[in-house]
Amino acid sequence: MSANARRIGIVAPSGFLPDPKVIDRAAAFFGARGWRVQAGESVFAREERFAGADDVRLADLQHFAVDPALDVVLAARGGYGTTRLLGRLDYAAIAARAPVIVGYSDFTAFHLAYLAHGGVSFAGPSAGDFGARTPDAFTVEHFFGVLQNRRYAVRFDAEGPACAAEGRLWGGNLALVCALIGTPFLPRVRGGILFLEDVNEPAYRIERMLVQLAQAGILERQRAIVLGAFDPVPPMPNDNGYSLASVVKFLRKASTAPVVTGLPFGHVARKLTLPVGGRAALTVRRGRAQLALSRYPTISL
Repeated sequence: MSANARRIGIVAPSGFLPDPKVIDRAAAFFGARGWRVQAGESVFAREERFAGADDVRLADLQHFAVDPALDVVLAARGGYGTTRLLGRLDYAAIAARAPVIVGYSDFTAFHLAYLAHGGVSFAGPSAGDFGARTPDAFTVEHFFGVLQNRRYAVRFDAEGPACAAEGRLWGGNLALVCALIGTPFLPRVRGGILFLEDVNEPAYRIERMLVQLAQAGILERQRAIVLGAFDPVPPMPNDNGYSLASVVKFLRKASTAPVVTGLPFGHVARKLTLPVGGRAALTVRRGRAQLALSRYPTISL
């Protein structure tokens, strides 16, 4: 392996890994591409439901985020636990390094807190995605495509009104966005493009969280709202036909911004890598959307 090989650091700021062999497979995936892989202590630690004690997870995330030897920092998985660390991270030191940091799900908490302090990071696959038996080709293509290019455009099938919107891209897991309302860790984005996803939430809970965003004045400040995957959406006994489609219909009536569905992102194998805090230009016409991305950190070319 070349001494100039790319380096990726894997950290686990949230839940413990039920199957540590996922990290071995992720390391093999990057190793086959000539990358060196470094795993933090948290990746193999466990304390209750967490990947080690708060101090261990915090130290790993902070150290990896400012380590100039690493090209990419990758969250091992989601779960719960990142919000416990937000008040103790040195965001100024991380922003001074301007690293490429990638993760999703519970890692949304870091993305938003970092953006509130002026930084840009990436909602994208975790080590678990690369440690799958067969990593999704779409996910792999767009992961490297975004991180290696200062500008990147993606196209996908979409449902929603014809529209064109441009602004700061932000968002992530819906439950985590709502969890940060009223805290200093939720960025106040005006004129943005808000993307949202979630998993294992019944339709009424998804709507309740969206209503919270609307009543907090967050939705009315956006130029577009883009919804990713929410599957599975567990049916409830008293839904009586009420579904995710009902929620989207309600949201379109309640929001002045266009609501677009179909974003390939969420707790699914096929997902984009999206710069949280970067610039995005969204266009939707005749069932197709284009999302043009810019102004985000990249792997040095």
